[in-house]
Amino acid sequence: MIEIFLVFALAVGLGWPLGLYLARVMRGDRSRLDAVFAPVEGAIYRVLGVDPARGMSWRGYTLAFALSNLVLAVLVWVLFMTQAWLPFNPDAIPNMRWDTALHTMVSFLTNTNQQHYSGQAQLSYLSQMVGIVGLQVVTPMMGLAIVVATLRGLFGGRQALAHTGDADVQAEGAPRDLGNYWVDVTRATLRFMLPLCLVWAVLLTSQGVPSTLQGAVSATPLDHSVEMKEQKIPIGPVAAMVAAKQLGTNGGGWYGPNSAVPLENPTPFANLLETLALILIPVAVTFMVGPFTGRRKLTALVFGSMLLMSVLSTGLTVGSEAYSSTRTDAALMEGKETRFGASDTALWTALTTQSSNGSVNGMHDSLAPLTGAMAMVNMLINAIWGGIGCGLQQFLVYLLLSVFLAGLMTGRTPELFGRKIEAPEVRLLALLILLQPLVVLGFSAITLALPSITGNSNPGFHGISQVFYEYTSAFANNGSGFEGLGDATYWWNLSCAAVLALGRYPALLIPLAVAGLLARKRVAPESAGTLHTETPTFAMTLIAVIVILTVLQFMPALVLGPIADHLTLSASAAPALSSPAL
Repeated sequence: MIEIFLVFALAVGLGWPLGLYLARVMRGDRSRLDAVFAPVEGAIYRVLGVDPARGMSWRGYTLAFALSNLVLAVLVWVLFMTQAWLPFNPDAIPNMRWDTALHTMVSFLTNTNQQHYSGQAQLSYLSQMVGIVGLQVVTPMMGLAIVVATLRGLFGGRQALAHTGDADVQAEGAPRDLGNYWVDVTRATLRFMLPLCLVWAVLLTSQGVPSTLQGAVSATPLDHSVEMKEQKIPIGPVAAMVAAKQLGTNGGGWYGPNSAVPLENPTPFANLLETLALILIPVAVTFMVGPFTGRRKLTALVFGSMLLMSVLSTGLTVGSEAYSSTRTDAALMEGKETRFGASDTALWTALTTQSSNGSVNGMHDSLAPLTGAMAMVNMLINAIWGGIGCGLQQFLVYLLLSVFLAGLMTGRTPELFGRKIEAPEVRLLALLILLQPLVVLGFSAITLALPSITGNSNPGFHGISQVFYEYTSAFANNGSGFEGLGDATYWWNLSCAAVLALGRYPALLIPLAVAGLLARKRVAPESAGTLHTETPTFAMTLIAVIVILTVLQFMPALVLGPIADHLTLSASAAPALSSPAL
């Protein structure tokens, strides 16, 4: 309990000033740091051929986002398939197979970091440093840029939020200036993400996380009776990746077992740093909302709702693991973080699935069934903290739908921040909500129905959980997995690549389009009939809508998977618990 409280206290205490700073960065305010960053930013704009003063509509912003993703996709995919012929490959790692390279590229491009490979054995240092860490730094800032543009659309455009003009001087129907995509990504990366990663990398290096370009080192086993006379231990510039993967809600590790490997997570302090980093920037983004938009109460709504869901989820996750361990004695310690205690695995599990991070310090396949169910629920909601930008974007989707439903229930015209929510916006939001069950349940059904083709590796209820978890994690851009699943196949690589893309791009771009449509409408003055959203009552309504739209529609899958798995495990443990010998 002390550690849980400490992590949340540090996240809030550090997230508040970081959020204030982030709001200034994304507004483009002048600061003393301009002398350091402005020349670098100017050089980048010249290389890209960008006019930083030129604003974009939502369509222009979308096209710029799509172009940047397309260019990065081609470059990184080619890098993975040609790494054997390129420098910084001291361990002579061969080229990646095309489908594994494709899945890996899509996974890291979508800020998911779902891994169907072991990094220390299948990626060169160049691929890790440029392809993997490069995307881990840039893609979270792309998500942040999209949500910032969405907020500008909802609150009158860049000029209004910079306090340099009237939000409604434009004629109704005219496109709003939602900012410049290239400027937003560049400023967020240089002024926020990279300095924070540098601090975390130095701290992790001080704890013993490797930070070197040296090749694998040899070690002699202490037990000379074993046949293995020498062991190769891969190292490398690990600290920089761990910092980026944790802070950027990325999750992909240098080593296959991720932060369960002592080299990635060597000490209790390193474990605290990495656990804190899971939610630090997502918490900071919630604190950014109020200063950025000028609506302080909106921060209270967003942060309060997310914090309440997070505390409930964390309590249920840690409690479920503790209860299951007492019910089945030590059987459930397999796969847990035995160096720091099983509760640390449960805490990490809760926060990594709440934040769309996906890194692990224990094996999720070994979690108690109900703990695994909570991890799935966190990813299905995907807005408890969520990914950087993506979590707030998904929260805005639920906010818009809640306003629409509350308006229908109270007989008022649905409107958010003075702008009416009408049929075109609701159709887009409904499409986004329906996409999740269609994709996740559809691919799960195909995989379970055709095991000889798809390669589902486990029978029974736990096998259903493994398949459902894999696609849920991919769609939520989380990346964690029930790694008892044999996923390094053509089916899993290609099907998950499709789910990764479907879970990332519509969830970012549809709300941006809705904001662009709303931005064209005039702001109606508040009246006695205005629905006030920044209240505790509406926050509870919002949370209820989130539960209904996510958890309840997936309840049959949860019952057939983790809940049935739990009942089976409880039934098998009951005779042992009732034995007179105990």
